[in-house]
Amino acid sequence: MSQFLGTHQNRLDSKGRVSVPASFRSVLKSGLDSGAGQASLILRPSHKHPCIEVWPVGVFEALATGLTGIDLFSEAHDDLAATLYADAFPTEPDKEGRILLPGALVEFAGLSDAVVFMGLGRIFQIWEPAAAERRRAEARERARARGLTLPAAAGGG
Repeated sequence: MSQFLGTHQNRLDSKGRVSVPASFRSVLKSGLDSGAGQASLILRPSHKHPCIEVWPVGVFEALATGLTGIDLFSEAHDDLAATLYADAFPTEPDKEGRILLPGALVEFAGLSDAVVFMGLGRIFQIWEPAAAERRRAEARERARARGLTLPAAAGGG
């Protein structure tokens, strides 16, 4: 599997560590991260939601290349660079598959002892459990209300 799928709940320990779900660790090992076998991750606050976004380094770097098309001395570049990098924390899972969540991100996401990992394909998010359930329900309702569908795959029917 090459995507982060599903919703998984784990415990946040007193030191701020949480185990990345085994299926997510599998994705990291499979090479989703273009860092060739590295399980390096970037943790950052979400732009839109009260959760922590978790980006494999290669996926994060691909996102950040978009900044090169914006004038380095413009306000737009400064704002986007600050948003992407200033609150980002690089980390790597330890040998037990745990990551350390920085206190500022734990506070931002309103986390306590239980956390929910939500797979979003190329990235995943870490949520407070009740907020994660609300988010999933709201997303399903908005998708239904808007009649959202995916375009047919090229050559697929």
